[in-house]
Amino acid sequence: MEFQYFLPSEILKPYIKHYYIFESDSDIEFQDTVFPSGEMEMIFNLGDGIWESLKDEKFHKTPKIELWGQITKPLAIKSKGKHTMLGIRFYTHSAAYFFNDEVGVFNDQILNLEDVIGKPITTLHLQLLETSDIKKRIELIETFLIKKLITNDKKSQKIQKVAHILSSLIRDPSENNINIVAAKYGMTPRYLHKLVFQHTGLAPKSFNKIRRFQHSLKLITDNNSPLTSIAYDCGYFDQSHFIRDFKSFTGTTPTAYLENQFTINHLLI
Repeated sequence: MEFQYFLPSEILKPYIKHYYIFESDSDIEFQDTVFPSGEMEMIFNLGDGIWESLKDEKFHKTPKIELWGQITKPLAIKSKGKHTMLGIRFYTHSAAYFFNDEVGVFNDQILNLEDVIGKPITTLHLQLLETSDIKKRIELIETFLIKKLITNDKKSQKIQKVAHILSSLIRDPSENNINIVAAKYGMTPRYLHKLVFQHTGLAPKSFNKIRRFQHSLKLITDNNSPLTSIAYDCGYFDQSHFIRDFKSFTGTTPTAYLENQFTINHLLI
């Protein structure tokens, strides 16, 4: 099982966090859980393996071209067969540039991207299958994304406003700051919530909770600090607050996670 990461070209750096290739030569079946990341993804399945995700207490086969909406709770997945997957990970606000829909409608779903974008994405998938050269594959994806970016250029003003709002919330995630930020942009707190949700799939409070959780996940994975220290370093009130939030996003406690780390999330941090 191997992940490789690739940075986007200069023109797409403000919108794309990275591209990645996931390859697995093993036929071993395994089950895993994906945690909320605060970021949306597009994934092209270029191998023969099968992925399934849990929905309504049943596992369902995922499409060959996947759109991952914002995942706000732990999502169980299954893998079978050998995989080659090419993924595009957006920044929290930037996926909105590439879709006509308000991205909140995609939450907690793995959708068939053909149903969302149509024939152009089907054509791109076929082109990606015709070459095994990673440089060529990324060039094909970037050509597609740049065209989408130009087509949706009129959305840029609102999306940039959302980006600035998120930056303000990162600097000060307190509830009181939401009111201050709203006033700064000449809007009500209610409209600020609506604007952020439409363009990110997350309410401001959820955005901050997932960011804090992801930071704690990285600290747990990277070092051997006591959980109490990690809780305070990440801005939790106390250890019980940390454990409660961690469990809501993973389905397990920090201690249990340390004993049995989830492979996919470990690679994606």
